[in-house]
Amino acid sequence: MDSSAGGEVISYLVPWVQRLLAKLGAGVLSELEEIRMRQGQTLLLRVGTKEFGITEAGILTNRLEEGVTIKADDLVKTLQIISQSSIYALEEELRNGFITLPGGHRVGMVGQAVIERGRIKTLKHISGLNFRIARQVLGAADRVIPYLIDKRNGRVYHTLLISAPQGGKTTLLRDIIRQLSDGIPGLGFPGINVGVVDERSEIAGCYAGKPQKAVGMRTDVLDRCPKAEGMLMLLRSMSPQVVATDEIGRREDAAAIEDLLNAGVTVLTTVHGSSLIDIEQRPVIRDLMGQKIFERLILLGRSRGAGTIEAIVDGRSGQTLMGKIP
Repeated sequence: MDSSAGGEVISYLVPWVQRLLAKLGAGVLSELEEIRMRQGQTLLLRVGTKEFGITEAGILTNRLEEGVTIKADDLVKTLQIISQSSIYALEEELRNGFITLPGGHRVGMVGQAVIERGRIKTLKHISGLNFRIARQVLGAADRVIPYLIDKRNGRVYHTLLISAPQGGKTTLLRDIIRQLSDGIPGLGFPGINVGVVDERSEIAGCYAGKPQKAVGMRTDVLDRCPKAEGMLMLLRSMSPQVVATDEIGRREDAAAIEDLLNAGVTVLTTVHGSSLIDIEQRPVIRDLMGQKIFERLILLGRSRGAGTIEAIVDGRSGQTLMGKIP
């Protein structure tokens, strides 16, 4: 990971915050994951797994009361920078609660919801912004890819990635997609058509419809599309061999997955959870697991840092193929 991603995001902040963060070294910027701006509260930076404030001298501090404070005007000016002084142009993004920046970085927003006909029309009086820095780790899937390919039949196993929030599953998913799409010469695996439903612009990080992250030459992305509808759209329109999406959990997701299976399309997806026991507490996931749809289960954790591949399990036999189930 390089520090340039952190630098890209800093350029969208209010100028005085830009100047402070510019004082941080490349080592800190390379580990910067989140920048949280809340009205009347300390500016918070998540660096790796730790949270810091930053002093007026540009020094990180874990004594948060010593950190600089964000004012309402700072949020307004930051939004003006992001929107190029046309906040009205962000109406759709405000309705969804996030903005995707060039480079695939995301800005989450909170404030007062404006409701029209029972649905959120927009947000006003923005009181908090969360910049999530997107970094690509090429090769993140190198260790798992050999376990995901059925060499005898030349197909990809139905796969479920499992981790707690911010556990690295989207980074791993993205690199699996890239490698399957481009092909893996070392395994004698040719590239295949991969369809991606990227409901929250986190996998491909699309900006104006174009992926900002490397997701492969044979990958088609439906950006900001609800998962269930998107899976069926891809099935009908793009003839994918694999469909990938993030964070399943609704009944309609399960129904769409069943349609993909009936069409002979491989499913590659993720779910939030700290363990197999944890995810099976949810009825939809429990049903999918009970049907033994997923042939490979990849469990991620933090035993050696975020994104550690703790175990790979055969989803049908229950055999542990690599590592140890946490």
